[in-house]
Amino acid sequence: MRIVVHALLAAALCASDSAVAEEPGRLVHVPGSTKKVCQLTGDLDRSTGSPTLSQTGRRFGAVATDLGSSFEHRGRLYFLFGDTWGRPAARDAVAWTECSDPATIVVDFHPGKNGKWVPPVVPGIGQGGFEVPSGGISVGGVMYVAFTTDHTAEKTMGRSVLARSDDDGRAFKVLYELSRDKFINVSFRAQDGWVYIYGSGDYRKSSVCLARVKQEEIEDRGRLEFLAGADEKGQPRWGGREEEAAPLFRHDVVGEFSVAYLGPVRRYVMLYNSGDPRGITMRSAESPWGPWSEGSVIFDPWKDGGYGEFMHISSKFKGRKDDLSDPKREEEWGGEYGPYVMSRFTTEADGVCRIYYTMSTWNPYQVVVMRTDLKCAGGAR
Repeated sequence: MRIVVHALLAAALCASDSAVAEEPGRLVHVPGSTKKVCQLTGDLDRSTGSPTLSQTGRRFGAVATDLGSSFEHRGRLYFLFGDTWGRPAARDAVAWTECSDPATIVVDFHPGKNGKWVPPVVPGIGQGGFEVPSGGISVGGVMYVAFTTDHTAEKTMGRSVLARSDDDGRAFKVLYELSRDKFINVSFRAQDGWVYIYGSGDYRKSSVCLARVKQEEIEDRGRLEFLAGADEKGQPRWGGREEEAAPLFRHDVVGEFSVAYLGPVRRYVMLYNSGDPRGITMRSAESPWGPWSEGSVIFDPWKDGGYGEFMHISSKFKGRKDDLSDPKREEEWGGEYGPYVMSRFTTEADGVCRIYYTMSTWNPYQVVVMRTDLKCAGGAR
């Protein structure tokens, strides 16, 4: 896989994966460190047989869900869940926590008159299958969320819109159509007065591009700038048209993903689910635009204790059996997707940076909290 932004930005990334892993300063994961911490949603942790701490079904009627992209807003960590079971039709959900320990997260939802969760109100967004909130950010005390919509048989997610909420995610006002091309699923990052918007296009068939906008101009689509490559000095070159946006790297498998800044190692990290190679892939960079490292798999569902432990193995698979499946889905495999970093829980000890992230398992249709240890190769910072 080659970086395609510009040769001057990409020169450092032309080595093989093994060479990159050995290069001092590169962010690498500690083998065997990826573990499930807890099950975040639902009432029963299928792998342990114990009640979940959040009891989302009993307390709010949110029986099962997926995704869980998160962002800080007004002192709380907010979660954006996808198609949530527990209403006549699956709808999206907004939840939050004030917890400081990733092992004891308890999430709360906006309740309706009967105490059960209510979906966010977003005019023009049906919130049907594959119409989900993909990323959010808080700017000046206001919540902004990107929603995907227009799902069809021909295109999984047709477009995205940016919406504003002044009541912490209960109701939204759609500001503008964000993208029909390269920024359908997005991840936001605020830095130095800018909002950086990372985006993927065709669902699980695209690479990641980058745009930015001044924080005070986030409500004006016309003020977005798109990373189009590098100038003759190797500095990032920004253009005013989305079609100018160039992939940060070439790996056309990206759908759900997240980008976060890890203070302890002074690196940006990107996580996304991949079918080739299979698992959760990590890339890192020292600046928002890169150059981004080659990808490395930090969670393999077979090698890292996923299948048969908290992800269901199809009943058609010979020689293995588990009790993890949702009812009437016994022949349907579990699968890992939606790795969303929760930056507030990042820690460092003895040169090792531990990240925590949500991840969906498909069957069971729940969200779990994961952890992985990272370090800079050669001990460099």
